Amino acid sequence: MTGSADAALAGTRAERSRHLPGHGPGKRAAVPLAAVAAAFTLAQLLLVGPGMGLGWDETVYVSQVSAHAPAAYFSAPRARGISLLVAPVTAWSSSTALLRCYLAVLSGLALHLALRAWRGLFPDRVLALGGALFASLWITLFYGPQAMPNYWVAIGASTTTGLFLRAGVPSATAPPASAAPTGASSTVRDRAALWGLAAGTALMGWMRPVDAVWTVLPLFAVASARRSWKRSAALLAGLAAGVAEWVVEAYVSYGGLFHRLHEGSAIQGGLGWHVAVTDQLRSLGGRSLCRPCAGALPSPFVTAWWCALPLLALLALVLAVRARRPAVTALPLACAASAAFPYLFLIGYAAPRFLLPAYALLAVPVAAALSRLATAPRGPWRPVVRTLLGLALALHLGAQLSVLTHTVRGTTAAHRVWSRTAATLHRVGVRAPCLVTGDEALPIAFYAGCASAATSGPNANSTTDAIARAARRIPAATLVPEGARPPAYARDWAWVPAEGRRRLYYTLPGNGV
Repeated sequence: MTGSADAALAGTRAERSRHLPGHGPGKRAAVPLAAVAAAFTLAQLLLVGPGMGLGWDETVYVSQVSAHAPAAYFSAPRARGISLLVAPVTAWSSSTALLRCYLAVLSGLALHLALRAWRGLFPDRVLALGGALFASLWITLFYGPQAMPNYWVAIGASTTTGLFLRAGVPSATAPPASAAPTGASSTVRDRAALWGLAAGTALMGWMRPVDAVWTVLPLFAVASARRSWKRSAALLAGLAAGVAEWVVEAYVSYGGLFHRLHEGSAIQGGLGWHVAVTDQLRSLGGRSLCRPCAGALPSPFVTAWWCALPLLALLALVLAVRARRPAVTALPLACAASAAFPYLFLIGYAAPRFLLPAYALLAVPVAAALSRLATAPRGPWRPVVRTLLGLALALHLGAQLSVLTHTVRGTTAAHRVWSRTAATLHRVGVRAPCLVTGDEALPIAFYAGCASAATSGPNANSTTDAIARAARRIPAATLVPEGARPPAYARDWAWVPAEGRRRLYYTLPGNGV
């Protein structure tokens, strides 16, 4: 990240230019990146599939732009980027299958563009391997076709960091001297990198503003130290464009920016010093939300890659320093550490999706280290090392597929419980316009096409009096676990058994029920 590092990178241009994309058969060189993205899309469609149903958080995001159900309560930490991303489908269709296919194709295209942002900094074979490592994680495959923001923050983080480096070291993408571009074409290329840098930053801010700030902190530090005002301006412009709506909404609906941040912290259990490293390890076994996070750790077969990741990142940095190219490796590692820090040390629970941006940033440097390990040994040791690396990667892929299959199966079953409960609501006459409260009311209400309400917890948006008044006007229901008493306003309502060991209390104004 110093001037000498950038100079060293520029000094190796002539040697590396023979292998860089864009020289010679450039189109053929880009084929591996497109192949990885296409395989990622196909794997999502085959392994996750369009029939999984929408999860809790997905129903919140989708309901904001859905023609199927009223908008659910939108709590302070959330941002509306993912809602706008899915709006082209959800605004006119309630088909979950169509939404999954749309997101799978879109996420594959986004991965391809993110990998292209790194071209010229690493050989295409390394970029393809890095893309494959990231895309084959069960977490990436599971969340790629979901209406959730974390994958898109990861794409924005990778794109932003790659283009930041390219904008700062234009010689890294320059062709050989015999085919040097004119000054005008070089300027156009640099301008395109800056625009892409701003767009990647905006994407992160659009999806999760706080994550965006954490991720770009090292980039701001480097741009300031190098007095790279163009890169600083691109980062600031992108961040401002991405978080503007969230900040405006903070003042319109949440009592101000600091009040929204405070409320968001409270919903997440209070931000402070919490070592959640072990919690993240526990979540790797397929727990989409580990809160509270207790129980045994997953098998070492499942967690080995996570424990090896920092060692491989360190190896990548050592190799980059020895090659006098530290900038292109140290900076993504710094951004990955910054993006992961709040989720490893500032919150008291875990979800595997939280670290997707860090995994995306680590993927290319780790791929470079693995590529070097596979090619460095000479003589009889080279096939031995390659065999061991191939075996390790095969075992890793097997573990990822095993966890993914288990997680998809369990998640699909849970979502079907919500769907059957919604069918019960319709069967007893609770149809739109209607109101649902109680146990897991928010996703069930979405499935039924109803509004939801809660009087306590992170999604509290109503009072018992307001719910009682609404129940005198429209069909209403409350879901109560077996053995628990219904709320006072529902004690005279009719009830039927419901899925998930619950009782469904309901009232139909005008029908005498």
